[in-house]
Amino acid sequence: MLQFDDDTARILEDAYQGADITRRRRASFDALAPAPGEHLLDLGCGNGLLTLDLSRAVGDIGHVLGLDPSTDMLDLARARCADRGNVAFLEGRAEALPCDENSLDGAVSLQVFEYFHDMRPPLAELFRALKPGGRLVIGDMHFDTLTWHSDQPQRMAEMCHIWDRHLACRDVPARLPALLAEVGFRTVSTTPVAFCDTQLRPDGLAAMMIRLMTAYAIQTDAMPEAEAQAWAQEQQDLARAGRFFFSLTHFVCQAQKP
Repeated sequence: MLQFDDDTARILEDAYQGADITRRRRASFDALAPAPGEHLLDLGCGNGLLTLDLSRAVGDIGHVLGLDPSTDMLDLARARCADRGNVAFLEGRAEALPCDENSLDGAVSLQVFEYFHDMRPPLAELFRALKPGGRLVIGDMHFDTLTWHSDQPQRMAEMCHIWDRHLACRDVPARLPALLAEVGFRTVSTTPVAFCDTQLRPDGLAAMMIRLMTAYAIQTDAMPEAEAQAWAQEQQDLARAGRFFFSLTHFVCQAQKP
């Protein structure tokens, strides 16, 4: 797990509630289309922002379970949803869901599947837990779509290659349809959500990734600290000069259990 100072933690919190991440979260919410009284799963709930949105939508007669392997994230999620009586949080893993068979109306997973070396076990578990007709929404980046300007393209390529090491799969959206069909799902749609910036916005996706990638490169000793900081500083300099460009596409995949 990356360790963050207070300043980085604040920037990340701003980003998670900023326009980019909110739009990504809303895309998954809209695709799931939660209805009053439903029982839903937020797989890899993180800090609970999407869980909170879902809890409002299902109302008091519904229920949302947030599942995550990180106790730190669960602490944040529980604090965020402390006044919601229709929410529960559990520490757990996707390969062994704490859900009865045919018990869920819907499940959503936002930027989680890129960390699975084998996506079949969690998909099979989701298929088991969903009711017939139950909906599944999986949102993930396709990192082959990343375009990021730099006057030092070799260093940029190296930093992106280093960042790839924290992923198990960098092209989840391309692999999902076939894997979903393999475990029994019917794929409904795959919808792109593109992010493209010519400004380095403090609450934006690019600003968050700069912080995360710099910290990861330094803490894993993958790049000298001075070089990693120089990479991050170049993006600030390009932004001030009006030469910043960043683009990355997120995809929302909708599937249904027959």
